[in-house]
Amino acid sequence: MTGHIDPTKEIFAQFRDNNRPGPIHMLNLVRLHAEARYPDGRKASGAEAYAAYGRESGPVFSKLGGKIVWRGAFELMLIGPQEERWDHCFIAEYPSVEAFVSMIRDPVYREAVKHRQAAVKDSRLIRLKPQDGGEGFGE
Repeated sequence: MTGHIDPTKEIFAQFRDNNRPGPIHMLNLVRLHAEARYPDGRKASGAEAYAAYGRESGPVFSKLGGKIVWRGAFELMLIGPQEERWDHCFIAEYPSVEAFVSMIRDPVYREAVKHRQAAVKDSRLIRLKPQDGGEGFGE
C-alpha cells in the first residue's frame, strides 16, 4: 500500500485558488517508516529524518508567521480503521494561504522536505478554517 505523502498538483491548485482572507489551520497526522527511505541510500530512522525536516524547515515556517497551535500524542483509534496509528498529530497555523504557499516554494524548505519524503510512510494534511470554540458541537 502506498501512503499519502505529497499533494497532487490538482489538489494543490485548489488549495492555492481558495485564497480566502485570514489564517488557516492545517491538521497533520503523520505515520513514519521505521527506517527512512532516502533515494541516495543514506541511513536514518524515520523519526531521525522527520526530526531533520523539522529542524531545517522550522525557521522558514516561523519566518512566515507559522506556529503550532495544538499537539497531541496518539493513544487509541476509537472510531476509524484500527490499523491506523499516527506518530505525530498536530495543528499548524499559517497567517494566510499565501504564507503556506510561500513556505512550499522557499528553497530552504524545498531542500528540507526531502527529509519528510524519506521519513513519512503515510499522512493526512487537512486544511481547516479556524472558528471559535464553544460549549457544544454540531453548531
